[in-house]
Formats: sequence, C-alpha cells, structure tokens
Amino acid sequence: MSKPVIATTSLAGCFGCHMSFLDIDERILELIELVEFNKSPIDDIKTFTKQCDIGLIEGGCCNSENIETLKEFRRMCKTLVSLGECAIMGGLPALRNGIPIRECLHEAYINGPTVGLNKENILPNDSELPMILDRVYPCHEIVKIDYFLPGCAPRADLIWNALIALVTGGELQLPYEAFKFD
Repeated sequence: MSKPVIATTSLAGCFGCHMSFLDIDERILELIELVEFNKSPIDDIKTFTKQCDIGLIEGGCCNSENIETLKEFRRMCKTLVSLGECAIMGGLPALRNGIPIRECLHEAYINGPTVGLNKENILPNDSELPMILDRVYPCHEIVKIDYFLPGCAPRADLIWNALIALVTGGELQLPYEAFKFD
C-alpha cells in the first residue's frame, strides 16, 4: 500500500512554522515511515512530481509568486492546511496592509535609513520580480483551505498530532491551549 504524500511550502513569512515542524525531533523518523514527502524544503524537491494528499502552507500572500504557488498547491494537494498566523491572518507581513504600496517601496528603497547606495532613487522594476500585491492576503482568501493550525508558530506537538490524525484518518483534537494566548 502506498504512503500518503505530503508537500510543504513557505510563502510570505519567516519559515518559523517549518522550524516548528522540525521540532517534532526524532518523531520525524516515525513520520517518514508513515508518509512520503514531495515538493518541500524538507527533502529539497523543488517541483511537484505527483499528486499529494496533504499540503502544509505557511505564510500569507504578498506577491504574485505567492498566489501562483498557493494555487498550484490547491491543484496538486487533496487537503490544504494553513499553518500558523501568517497563513491564517497575514501575520506580521500584514502590518503593511494599512500603508500604500508606493510608500512602502519608497521607505524600503529610497527613504530608508540604510539606503545610502541608491543615489538614483531607483525602485526595483524587473519582469522577473514578482508583482507586489496591494496587501498581504491570508491563504483562505485566495483558495479553499481545509484545516487551520493556529500559533506563531504552531507548537510541534500540535503539528505532529494534526499530521497523524490526517494520515491515519483519526480525529484531530485541538486543545484549548492552541487558541489561548496569555
């Protein structure tokens, strides 16, 4: 019998959810016995090689490349999981949502305190650069998301329990502590 296939990606975020995923420590060896990894930084596969059962998405969408990646994950994965606050609500990258893009770009490339070398006041403008979106979007505003794992980053045990439930067909128990922040 074939193993369920998992893919992961990081969009606009800090990669902290992947680090939390790796914090399952030696249980990753148990997970490898249960699943196969496809497109993921975990195994360094850069493109999908097959249809996947579970897609883990961390980060929100701040540019056109993020949108394309998320839509590709929706096409290639039967189940999508938003992992962490950036994927669920936009997280820290969404702090720019109240600021016009032009103002953000000028601060980053022209007026910022560390931009001394840009004497010509040039803004990045190359067809190979992804287009910056008007705001940072949580994943569920772009595609259908099946499950949400909260936290910044979600605790390793929460990620572990969710994956085991999804892989074995069990019921995911979200403890109160997963939603309570003191």
